[in-house]
Amino acid sequence: MSKAENTVPFRVGEWLPSDHAVLARWLDKLIATVEKTPKPLHPVIQDFKDLIESDPEIFMYFHLMFTEVPAKPPYNRDPDGNPQVRDYHHMLQLMNEVMTTGSEYNTTELVGFPINAILNWPMATTAGFAAFLNDKVNAQLKKILNEWAIFLSSKDSLAVLNDDPKTGWLGTDALTKMSQAALGPDDPSGFAKIFKCQPDEPYYGFTSWDDFFTRQFRDDMRPVASPDDDSIIANACESAPYNWMQGVERRSRFWIKGQPYSLEHMLANDRFVDQFVGGTIYQAFLNAVSYHRWHSPVNGTIEKAYVQDGSYYSEALINSFASGDPDEGGPNESQGYLTEVATRAMIFIRADNPDIGLMCVMPVGMAEVSTCQITVYEGQRVNKGDELGMFHFGGSTHCLIFGPHVELEPDFHGIKPGIDASKNIPINARIATVKSKH
Repeated sequence: MSKAENTVPFRVGEWLPSDHAVLARWLDKLIATVEKTPKPLHPVIQDFKDLIESDPEIFMYFHLMFTEVPAKPPYNRDPDGNPQVRDYHHMLQLMNEVMTTGSEYNTTELVGFPINAILNWPMATTAGFAAFLNDKVNAQLKKILNEWAIFLSSKDSLAVLNDDPKTGWLGTDALTKMSQAALGPDDPSGFAKIFKCQPDEPYYGFTSWDDFFTRQFRDDMRPVASPDDDSIIANACESAPYNWMQGVERRSRFWIKGQPYSLEHMLANDRFVDQFVGGTIYQAFLNAVSYHRWHSPVNGTIEKAYVQDGSYYSEALINSFASGDPDEGGPNESQGYLTEVATRAMIFIRADNPDIGLMCVMPVGMAEVSTCQITVYEGQRVNKGDELGMFHFGGSTHCLIFGPHVELEPDFHGIKPGIDASKNIPINARIATVKSKH
């Protein structure tokens, strides 16, 4: 195989390969495993099956979403001419297998969202769009992801933290890629210099897959930009800039092409909504191999902090079959839309700088990455660069929201915001400067 053939571009955030053939090969392997060694359904998967079959509306959706997938390549991938995932029974069997597995690293087939991969085309149908906005469906999906999280936090999940060069997260390829993503040395040894770990111990000292994925930088790796200068806003996540929008409206049709922000929906009608109408939103996405914790962008006090439940596998209709041009990277292409419907954390901070006042840090879950853990409490004093919380099982997207009175000069470090942004801005680095009015 030539070098060009062996290099597979990834979608934004590197969660899924941009080449659908790679995704199909991954599903082929999972399907073969399930068919070779079928297992009884996990209780939480059985509960999902019972929900589908007991509710006539959900039953209809989960039948139609598979029949609405066109019976032609690339949507139809198996040798018999059927959709790769044939029906909801097949879907449940595949999800059942995922419940007791971690995601292996692979130089060409890294799949960070295994359930998203299973639902890749069905969720892009009209029936899938309706199903994955259904409250009952999302409540059950939350139970499934929470149950999977128990496995990913157990020692049994350590199997994928091995040094196999092709599939191991502690192999040379993976360690090098993680070092590069952190803007560190272009060699495997850089990982241990960048992240807190014990390379001389089994699994580098990590106790589970989740422990590895929520790894921390060494103390000197990410200095805080101007910690005593309240006019400098620090980057809240290790992330690539996606969008910068000013004059944001209270209510917009966020599902249309362009996905404008709709504050009332983003903030779930929180009592603070009015303070942000006409303000500025900065959005950025996290890389699959990067750091997954959130830090405070300002010095101030936590005024309010909570997690808003939402959808897990909804994507914008503009990326679906209804648009005539479905995108296998639907969740990534739907980042603006997801800020209004996905599970997300909302952390309101009263900044010390009166020119900022109240601002909001909003980490947004995408698909499997919807466990948003807040580690600060209301009334807590935070300094710029202090930890606010973390995503579990990888990365996602996040927003910083400012009121209309805040005049900001952004600093994207030479990176053009957009879906094709391929380089992270380090966490704690300057992301904007506030123009003083005093």
